Amino acid sequence: MEENVMGYQRDASDHGRPSERFRNTAYVINKSRSYFDAAHSAGLMAVHGRSTIGRAFALGLGPLNDRRQVIDYVRCSYLGLDNHPTIVAAAIKAIEAHGSLHWSCARTRLNFDLLAELEAALSEMFSARVIAFSTVMLANLGAMPILASGLLTNGEKPIVVFDRIAHLSLAYHKPVVADETRVETIEHNDIDALERLCREQRVVAYVCDGVYSMGGNAPIKELRELQERYGLFLYIDDAHGISLFGRQGEGFARTQFPEVLGDRTIIAASLAKGFGASGGMLMLGTAEQEALFRRYAIPYAFSVAPNLAAVGAALGSCKIHRSAELAERQMRLSQRIQVFDCRVETPEKGNSLPIRMVPTGSEAKAIALARELLDAGFYTSVIFFPTVAQRKAGVRVCITADHEVDDIKRLCECLLEKVPEAIIEPDKASAPVAE
Repeated sequence: MEENVMGYQRDASDHGRPSERFRNTAYVINKSRSYFDAAHSAGLMAVHGRSTIGRAFALGLGPLNDRRQVIDYVRCSYLGLDNHPTIVAAAIKAIEAHGSLHWSCARTRLNFDLLAELEAALSEMFSARVIAFSTVMLANLGAMPILASGLLTNGEKPIVVFDRIAHLSLAYHKPVVADETRVETIEHNDIDALERLCREQRVVAYVCDGVYSMGGNAPIKELRELQERYGLFLYIDDAHGISLFGRQGEGFARTQFPEVLGDRTIIAASLAKGFGASGGMLMLGTAEQEALFRRYAIPYAFSVAPNLAAVGAALGSCKIHRSAELAERQMRLSQRIQVFDCRVETPEKGNSLPIRMVPTGSEAKAIALARELLDAGFYTSVIFFPTVAQRKAGVRVCITADHEVDDIKRLCECLLEKVPEAIIEPDKASAPVAE
């Protein structure tokens, strides 16, 4: 049996080729149950709270005055927009305009007028044909069967290649894709392996993240070169990269493609995270693709649209994305990443992305470290199998534009006290940061 990063196992056939088995749910649960039990017992998971000011929140339940104030490094609102008054007001306005939260019908029948306004605004901002979904997971669910069918590749079914650490909202659909066509998994960012498949196969589609949730990014430049050389179809989930780059927040992936997206690239992205609202979207390159998805993507044809609060909030975020405030927040985020990187050594040090992983190796050490940080007033994400491979555990820190510089410095001091090996030697320190 061969185990992948998510713990799923697949059988090898007599010819060394994997059979069509991509899941082993019992294995994943049995291997990870003790880690989840320990993290829950330590008060690190399923935590409740209420936003207060900036990145602080009141921990727990009950009267606000009785609760501890904790600085949050878990939420992925990298530009700090999830608390923005413009977005909150726009969500309320949309509900009041319709006198409803959502319509319980499929989108092939009836749609909010505000949703059409949102999709038009997003399409203009991102120079693509944008379809909004309730979540990125649903956007991917709708796309994967269509990608596997060959209808996006001139009627010829592609070999669908997944990056080994592609997000679970992508990897989850491997069995559905495998029911249509051959599925392969390659090592993370293995351009050589991908090029070999492109040379060997007539049609190849590659599925990856733009910015990975545990840190790092896809090599977009090299992927585009393969696309131009071999006609590689690219499906990129840029949920963690949207809004962080580009004049109108086009995101990590979209900013690296030409103005016309073309018929061989689809970018999925989040309307939450950096965008600060709620929901997901697909950026498509052609009218034919748009018509296909609006008729046959399962979450579109047989489920409800994003609710009106989500639609209104996203419209509010569009206003911010079209204003000078976006660039200001992007700059604030960049400065805060540098503040962290000047103090703590991580595998991601020096990149322009807001995710930092402090590795511990041991799951028990990761849980203990996250608990000590929470006791010190910092809520971080403890990460272990199946999110990462076994014995590759650690603590994830999400840096945002709304974090106070002093709070980042205090977190760094606490981390260095607990993880001395993360101390940056003087000759490796970056230049001073304007704060």
